[in-house]
Amino acid sequence: MAEAQRAHLITVTAVTMVAVLPVLIGVPLILWRYRRVKKGVYRPDFEYSRGLELAMWGVPFVLFVLLSILLWRSTIALDPYRPLGPDPLEVQVVGLDWKWVFLYPEQGVATVGTLVLPEDRPVTLKLTTDTVMQSFMVPALSGQIYAMPGMVTTQNLIADRTGVAEGRNMQFNGPDFAQQTVRTEVLTEGDWTDWMEAAASAPVLDVTSYAELARAGTIEDARLQFGIAEGPIRLRLGAPDLFSTIVDRYHRGQPVPASAQPGAPGYQPEALR
Repeated sequence: MAEAQRAHLITVTAVTMVAVLPVLIGVPLILWRYRRVKKGVYRPDFEYSRGLELAMWGVPFVLFVLLSILLWRSTIALDPYRPLGPDPLEVQVVGLDWKWVFLYPEQGVATVGTLVLPEDRPVTLKLTTDTVMQSFMVPALSGQIYAMPGMVTTQNLIADRTGVAEGRNMQFNGPDFAQQTVRTEVLTEGDWTDWMEAAASAPVLDVTSYAELARAGTIEDARLQFGIAEGPIRLRLGAPDLFSTIVDRYHRGQPVPASAQPGAPGYQPEALR
């Protein structure tokens, strides 16, 4: 997706420069030609030129049609909701202050601040936040997409080679905004399976531990909570429906109580039930 978006940006820029470059070049030339010291040819009776009219109206019209076609096609091709293949891996993403939580419901695994993906497998990200609006982006994989409390947005992508990339929250959300990064690791299918299976002995993320995790704090605070000194924060997902519980809490027809708002005094896990 990132490669397709880059190619689209380069193509649109090249087409646009057909109209922009003549202006950038022509304006200085006109200023130089008709400068006060040496004036150009004085033609007071000039009023029409078919060639100039065709250029001034024809070229912008052709560019308008061409850009419209390119934008129409790219809007469909780069739709983040469009599946990119069969059997996608579903990853549920929850934005907090100031960290991202990734839930793998099929594998029963959760991570904090680290997104681990298999190589060459379609991935569907389901995003929400349990705090203010945020914007998720891993530039090496795809563009940014917003996440909002009580809503679920979707982003489909594929990592076509192994490696490590960095993502972040693109929407300012408080004093530790700059620390809300995402380490994205792309592993071979076998290594990814081993990575997931290693979570069998990890600490558990359930409703109670999530309530503490959801308090305003950085990834380092999460390390202290789960007793993980270094490396990725890998957890066992003890509440398979945690994601839907977080989202549904905002649709009960009444304001979310203060005890159910992460970071607020008196935050209680019972408010999630």
